[in-house]
Amino acid sequence: MTTLPKPRQPELKTSLPGPKTAAIMERDSQHLSTSYMRPYPFVPDHGEGVWLTDVDGNTMLDFFAGIAVSTTGHAHPHVVRAVQEQVTRFTHVCLTDYPQEITTSLAERMVRHVEKPGEKWRVFFGNSGAEAVEAAVKLARNHTGRSHIISTIGSFHGRTYGAITLTGSKTKYKRGFGPLLPNVSHVPYPNPFRPPLGATAGTCGQAVIDHIEGLFQTIIPADEVAAIIIEPMQGEGGYIVPPADFLPKLRSLCDRHGIMLIFDEVQAGMGRSGKMYSFQHFDGQNGMNCQPDIITVAKGIASGMPISAMLAKESVMTWPVGSHGSTYGGNPVAAAAAHATLDLLEGVVKHSGCGDSLMENAAQVGEFIMAELKAMQAEFPFIGDVRGAGMFIGLEFVTPDGRPDGKLRDAASMAMFERGLLNLDCGEAVIRISPPLILTREEAATGLEIMRDALRALK
Repeated sequence: MTTLPKPRQPELKTSLPGPKTAAIMERDSQHLSTSYMRPYPFVPDHGEGVWLTDVDGNTMLDFFAGIAVSTTGHAHPHVVRAVQEQVTRFTHVCLTDYPQEITTSLAERMVRHVEKPGEKWRVFFGNSGAEAVEAAVKLARNHTGRSHIISTIGSFHGRTYGAITLTGSKTKYKRGFGPLLPNVSHVPYPNPFRPPLGATAGTCGQAVIDHIEGLFQTIIPADEVAAIIIEPMQGEGGYIVPPADFLPKLRSLCDRHGIMLIFDEVQAGMGRSGKMYSFQHFDGQNGMNCQPDIITVAKGIASGMPISAMLAKESVMTWPVGSHGSTYGGNPVAAAAAHATLDLLEGVVKHSGCGDSLMENAAQVGEFIMAELKAMQAEFPFIGDVRGAGMFIGLEFVTPDGRPDGKLRDAASMAMFERGLLNLDCGEAVIRISPPLILTREEAATGLEIMRDALRALK
């Protein structure tokens, strides 16, 4: 096994925005799509590990990893070498037409993390999370011969037509783009901090199950439902972890009605929660099963290179030859980066200071971050909730009467940025903490001190 050196920790230096940043942002505003968001005046120049330096020389600690994408940090030497070596061999031979060893072996590695005895899985490779979701919906409809799809309020599944139809987090993703995909419904997500349907934190999971069963009796014929798609831990909606019994009960509901269960692991998967897939925190609990029929993954799969995957049970992947494909999906260079990422996630290659594997590091350092943030709640009453698993952590801001406080969240986020911490919001009033999984305890402590200092300034 190889152990790689830990990048040096630079001294944080921030004077934002600098002149080069301002100039590039002005050019950017003149020539790029008006749909792009620009939450902070930041233009990256280079990165190392969990640190990013902008074009003016300001160094930032990265606590958002390009929306949970940069699993191994920036310019990880093991990933860089893998990409460089593959580029010297070939950069593209369409996987839809010709098999490639590098993607075949990648599929073999990925299914090992979900296959159980007597159960075989297959993989379809794409380029993005939205592509994986589109493929999952097509497969579920084709396999079942049914048309209806059920998603959740607060969900995010991408910005292509089928994906935005499924998305339930913000109306801005849908406004002006209709008509959207037909036969799609949304149900509440069981949020223990803000329980829906008049339930409590302990009963909201069952309340959502009962709500779905009620819909089957009144509005949606169960035998016309192809699939229920859900994030096992909800990302864009607020980094929400459901009650422990919810996903197993959802699995049972789907079994009763012959419905496919799709888990969208695009943001919470690939080791981020401390397990390869976030649903595995609930699978097998008290002997209950919540194994899905289809899984979608992307973001953290290849440390920033564009690749996604839809995993499905072999008994479900019954669509015929040529019915679905992708010109660039499973690109060999991206596949090489995915192999290198899995090396570090699985512990085949070790990263100095990160235990036996990056999954283990995510669990241990994430537990430290959660404990420190919960301790901050006593000092800062506007922190209403701290939740998550591994390095998938949400910090919700509230008003004195407990309502979501988006304005305070935004002020806190900017104060952290001005002190040298990159972060990103989600939900109504949540800051998400999703750093590269190579983050050490010492680096986490640096970020937490920046957060504490920013929150004290607000207080």
